[in-house]
Amino acid sequence: MGFHVRNSETERLTRYLALRAGIGLTAAVHMAVTNEIARLEKKRPLEERIADLQESVARRIKDPAPLTKEFYDSLYD
Repeated sequence: MGFHVRNSETERLTRYLALRAGIGLTAAVHMAVTNEIARLEKKRPLEERIADLQESVARRIKDPAPLTKEFYDSLYD
């Protein structure tokens, strides 16, 4: 997939980041975008981030039935 930067300042900054980090242009763009996404995520309220994690885990649970006393007791056998 191609990606063309048409802004000369953006190109200059990308080349500068790549040079300073000792990486290629694609890696520099990836680094910048990844870091910006992480920065934006940190601004989200903790409750929202936790809710997203809970939903992600809930989708992966194969047996959503509540755990019973028998199950907990079996852990000690």
